[in-house]
Amino acid sequence: MADVLVLDSIRKSYNLGNEAESEVLHGIDLSLKAGELVALTGPSGSGKSTLLNIIGLLDRPSSGTVCINGQITANLPDSALTALRGHAIGFVFQSHYLISAFTAAENVMMPMLVDRGHRDAAMRTRAEALIDDVGLTPWRDNRVTNMSGGQQQRVAIARALAMDPTLVLADEPTGNLDSVTADGVFELIQRINAERATTFLMVTHNMALAARCHRIVDVVDGRIA
Repeated sequence: MADVLVLDSIRKSYNLGNEAESEVLHGIDLSLKAGELVALTGPSGSGKSTLLNIIGLLDRPSSGTVCINGQITANLPDSALTALRGHAIGFVFQSHYLISAFTAAENVMMPMLVDRGHRDAAMRTRAEALIDDVGLTPWRDNRVTNMSGGQQQRVAIARALAMDPTLVLADEPTGNLDSVTADGVFELIQRINAERATTFLMVTHNMALAARCHRIVDVVDGRIA
């Protein structure tokens, strides 16, 4: 299977060139293949969030190479990085970050609206199909403030899939949920991963869920253990 993500010797330092300089990531090598479901684990302060930001093209490494779908990103301008991120990578966060005044379907439409700059019927059709796929058909037109935490996270997963990305980065997607709801959300991620061959990298402290992924990448003190 093709590599969706390749990291080669990724280092990240802050306060470069002064006495407070600190290196957070120390030469990370990692590759993810199409269709993998991978858990990213490690203690707080280990560098997971920094690594996720670099993989998600939200931050640039101090050195090393990030390659997404065969595209080396090092020399891309910010506008090209934004375009690549918008099409290739979906994001699911612990706190959802849904727009409270919008319905479930409208939230799922947002990445498409940002990309195209205008609203059309095809967007609505795709959003509704994704809402159906995550099991929320009766709640398509409900405002997300009237939905449970588990339902909101399902909307967030549908939104992450709106642009049909090859890679979804899920940052503690079950962290705010009770165990039963968390299990349901994880099973949804497993199903989407299996049916769509979408690669998932899931940050989690829940080792029981991590053990159900294809493999675990453990980050300790800025290195892969």
